[in-house]
Amino acid sequence: MTSTVDPISLPKKAASNDTGIDREALAKLLVEIARNVDPDYRAQFESVPTADPRMEALRQLLVGREISELSRVTDLLDEPAQLATAVGGVLPSAAAQAPHAQLGEALAPAVERAVQRSIQKSPRTLTDILYPVFLPAIRKSIGEKIDQTFQSLNETLRHIFTWHGLKWRVEAWRTGASFSEVVLKHSLVYRVEHVFLINRNSGLLIAHVTADNATSEDPQLISSMLSAIQDFVKDSFNEKEQSGLDTIRFGELRLWSEVGPLATLVAVIRGNPPEGLHEIFRDVLLRIHDQSSEALEQFDGDTSQLFGVEAQLQTCVELKQEDTNQGFPWLVVALVALILILGGAWFFLSWQTGQRWQAYVSRLVAEPGIIVAEQNISGGQFYIAGLRDPLAADPQALLSGTEVDPARVHAQWQFYESLEPQFVLKRLTASLVPPESVRLSVVNDRIVAEGEATGTWIDQARAAGRRLSAGGPEFDISKVRDVSPEARAAERWQAYVSRLAAEPGIIVAEQNIRDGQFYVSGLRDPLAADPQSLLSGTQVDPARVHSQWQSYQSLEPEFVLKRLTASLYPPKSVQLSIVENRIVAEGEAPGAWIDRAQAAARQLSAGGPVFDISRVRDPEERAAEHWQAYVSRLGTQPGIIVAEQRIRDGEFYISGLRDPLGADPQSLLSGTEVDPALVHSQWQFYQSLEPEFVLKRLTASLYPPKSVRFSIVENRIVAEGEAPDTWIDRARAAARQLSVGGPEFDISKVRDVSPEAREAEHWQYYVARLEAQSGIIVAQQRTSGGQFYISGLRDPLAADPQALLSGTQVDPARVHSQWQFYQSLDPKFVVKRLTASLSPPKSVQLSIIQGRIVAVGEAPAGWISRAQAASEQLSADGVGLDVSQLRELNLAELNSLRDAIQTTDIFFSSGKVVPGPEQLPVLDRLADLIKEFAQNARKSGVTARFMLTGHSDTTGRETANASISAARAETVRALLNKRGVAPELLQVRGAGTFEPLVPENSQAGSSTNRRVSITVNLD
Repeated sequence: MTSTVDPISLPKKAASNDTGIDREALAKLLVEIARNVDPDYRAQFESVPTADPRMEALRQLLVGREISELSRVTDLLDEPAQLATAVGGVLPSAAAQAPHAQLGEALAPAVERAVQRSIQKSPRTLTDILYPVFLPAIRKSIGEKIDQTFQSLNETLRHIFTWHGLKWRVEAWRTGASFSEVVLKHSLVYRVEHVFLINRNSGLLIAHVTADNATSEDPQLISSMLSAIQDFVKDSFNEKEQSGLDTIRFGELRLWSEVGPLATLVAVIRGNPPEGLHEIFRDVLLRIHDQSSEALEQFDGDTSQLFGVEAQLQTCVELKQEDTNQGFPWLVVALVALILILGGAWFFLSWQTGQRWQAYVSRLVAEPGIIVAEQNISGGQFYIAGLRDPLAADPQALLSGTEVDPARVHAQWQFYESLEPQFVLKRLTASLVPPESVRLSVVNDRIVAEGEATGTWIDQARAAGRRLSAGGPEFDISKVRDVSPEARAAERWQAYVSRLAAEPGIIVAEQNIRDGQFYVSGLRDPLAADPQSLLSGTQVDPARVHSQWQSYQSLEPEFVLKRLTASLYPPKSVQLSIVENRIVAEGEAPGAWIDRAQAAARQLSAGGPVFDISRVRDPEERAAEHWQAYVSRLGTQPGIIVAEQRIRDGEFYISGLRDPLGADPQSLLSGTEVDPALVHSQWQFYQSLEPEFVLKRLTASLYPPKSVRFSIVENRIVAEGEAPDTWIDRARAAARQLSVGGPEFDISKVRDVSPEAREAEHWQYYVARLEAQSGIIVAQQRTSGGQFYISGLRDPLAADPQALLSGTQVDPARVHSQWQFYQSLDPKFVVKRLTASLSPPKSVQLSIIQGRIVAVGEAPAGWISRAQAASEQLSADGVGLDVSQLRELNLAELNSLRDAIQTTDIFFSSGKVVPGPEQLPVLDRLADLIKEFAQNARKSGVTARFMLTGHSDTTGRETANASISAARAETVRALLNKRGVAPELLQVRGAGTFEPLVPENSQAGSSTNRRVSITVNLD
């Protein structure tokens, strides 16, 4: 070891008297010390005399300890191993106390050389060290770049063929930017509304910055919830500590999270942000760590040491992208709009002019007396031609009000006489000049004249009516009365003649008026009314009436009845009456009277009333009636045809045809009161075509097997059952041999027992089985190429068509089915759906009574309300749900479980948001109680809700306590969810220190208040 200290030179002047110190002696002492400290100085001071023993003793007393320490240090420096051990013991504390800048400058060269030699010696070691750190960062960076690329590609493709895309291409060409950059600039519209900086270790909110006009709830609570979500995901899926949630999306809001060593930056963004925004958030988070790493590491809720953080976060909330409309080609749009407006105006004016002209033409067409034959528009001029009645409206006058320029209208009209009733009426009025007592009017396209007029005018009117053109309106003057005296007398005479004509027994042959006298002639039945007496009340002078009547016998029923009564003199047992213009005789009379009555009936004139004596009975004809009853009975018997029957000399004779299988005619005589000894019959045998006889003969000839049954259905012989091919062939042959006109022999219902026929029967049986199933509608089914095809509708709750194949002997592999789902209104399916949707409690029973669904039992009020709402919905579909028999249920049985849950608390250690291991059994028991309570509540028709309220003690700041309490509630919800409790049943809130369980006057009170309590609510 060499020293850089200059050699000591001894002073030459004597000691000064002013200090009292012997300088020479002091110099010798110092030289001696130098000899002992550094041996290299010994040779330089060999000429200096050695001190005396007293000085040696003084030296030992003064610096002996230092000399020994120097010797030990010298020995330590000479031994490298001991020096390394000593330096290693003090180096950490020295490095910690040394200034950072000086320490970095001192160590930098050595560390750089050491790292360089280590990498050159073993590069693999550095790779293994950096791999766990750099790989996630590289993966995340690559993923963000890929997302950014796909985002740019997606937006570019979405707008490439749109109007905006064309406008943005022009903007890209004008600004020199790429098309994708311009698309992202306009389409990715976003705004950063909130930025949170959250401590990673405690989950406490470090800083929160909000954009203008952005709203949110308590930021402390939001921070606690985000931390709880992070912890829940890590605990549930065993994620590593350095990983975390990256993106959460809810509607238009996105939550982007950037995780740092000590803090997490969470940004709330509204809209569609670009992926490059991740880099900006990451840079802000790195700057915060560089500037405030020590304060972040020691953060306990006090933000006074982080005064620059909010300024850094403020740069994030200022990030936004708004859509701009700069550069829009207003001039081009204005030019196109001007052209469209001018073209539209020209088209509108042309269309309006055409509409006005068409309105004028329609007005002309609607005018009576005008017929438009042709009309057109050419060169801006209007042309029209046709026919016009001189009495019709003037076409030129009709132009007023149509806004059509009369100067541009060219009309050509030919005159004609219209047959419209109003024009014909005007011409008749002008030509006939009717008197004031006559009114002409148009009624149902007829011209009707009403009133009174002279005979001369009436004759003129009749002549005018005959001159009217064919196809024109009729001119009716029947309601015009002639007012001359002669006409009055003629009217009264006509009334008398009509009265005579209406009288039965009087026929007016001729009547006229001549020289003021009235003449009438005709026929009169002597039994009819006297014509002279009928003149009374007619105002006709009897002296001026000259009548000539010829007597005749009237054929009126009442006159014929009187003559028959006078001529036949019927006995009292016979009654004559008139029934529907027929003279009917009823009762009993001798044969002689009946013969006279029949002769009188034959003598009645043709065209007169019929004289019916069929209801007059002769006692001697009783036997004949009995015989006819027997003959009628034979005629109705199948297999018997009566050809001839007669009565002669009191004997009865009958002959005809009889089937040997028909009834015996002799036995049918019983009960007819006909003496069998007087009956002589002669029957010829034949084969009847009546179905029952044909059936008997077919049964005897075919001898059907026991599996075939014959029957008669609507005059057809039907065979049903199973039979071999040979018998079926014989039956078909017998059917062909049946006589024409006989009954049909139908063997279509006899099944062939061959394999093909069996398969077809089995398939039809399966189809019928499907059609009988509720909730299944067979739309189409067929057999083709040995395969079976079927399609239709099926309710998901109906029986499985595939399962119904079992037992039908149909091969499932050959069945091809196609079913469309639908909801059947069958009550049993509706009951199943109601059971699934309403989840009725065990105390409620749903049943089907007479096609209606009836709910009976007890249920909570909430469930009954839901059932009533379902009943109203079903009634619109035609299905009845009767809930009138439901009674409200008492929920007292749930109270015990409610008390057990609400008396259970989860406790926490101070400053912790995760319960300790000792609380895990409590959580298990609580999860079981909640699940049991929720299940029982559902059975009772109510919904349970559980409020988890987090609490904290009074240690620390109030805002931190509120965040910790909310985080504790979130943690308990996550742990209960992990144990099978549905998350939608759980609600959370943080109460902080405001709802203590006990006063905090001891450490035990604080630990009791650090808890999560549960409150049960029923909906």
